[in-house]
Amino acid sequence: MGTEDIYGALKVEAQPLGFFETPIAYAQLKESEKLIYDLERSIHKHKASNAGLSRSNVGSWHSDTNMIEWGGEAANKLANTAISIAKRMSHFQDSSPDAFEWKVSMWANVTSLNGLNHIHAHPGNLWAAVFYINMGRDPSSKEDVGGSLYVEDPRFPMAAMHNTGFRMKDVNGKQQAYQVDLNLQEGNLVVFPAWMRHGVRIYRGAGERISVALNIDVVPKS
Repeated sequence: MGTEDIYGALKVEAQPLGFFETPIAYAQLKESEKLIYDLERSIHKHKASNAGLSRSNVGSWHSDTNMIEWGGEAANKLANTAISIAKRMSHFQDSSPDAFEWKVSMWANVTSLNGLNHIHAHPGNLWAAVFYINMGRDPSSKEDVGGSLYVEDPRFPMAAMHNTGFRMKDVNGKQQAYQVDLNLQEGNLVVFPAWMRHGVRIYRGAGERISVALNIDVVPKS
């Protein structure tokens, strides 16, 4: 038995609002040629005498996480630059970013043909960062060799558990992607929340793709 529509069509004014932003900093380090050269030299030297670790990496060399110690002045310069960016994106209730001691762990990734990194996060840290040293191809080449860094919408797993085809629309009415590939080049530094799941697509280049990853956290000053 049907019900009588005594109201008719209701007029609705609905405006989408964007809340709970996920900040990602994308930086191009200017005049970074010497920094890149020194980092790459240190990485090759360390790789020659160290087997590396197995983490999220497949078909690639992952150094120990003490690069801040064996990477020399260039590694410390990169760490301080990443910390500076993280500070600008951080707020502490009733305190200041400068009230904390900022700590970094750092490691190198050298990826060869068909190498990748499974999707993962960096628990126990506030921020994560990646700096690109060598993309494994001629910078002037337009060839797509894969190996892109991608990040996942942190809200996606819950929606996917309910309906794998569900997507939210953004404030412009466009479908939001649940994974976004970042187009990066040598000298690019990306800083993002450490809880954000991310990975690296299969790399199909002939050369070695080299990057440096960082975990950034804080502890109270003593």
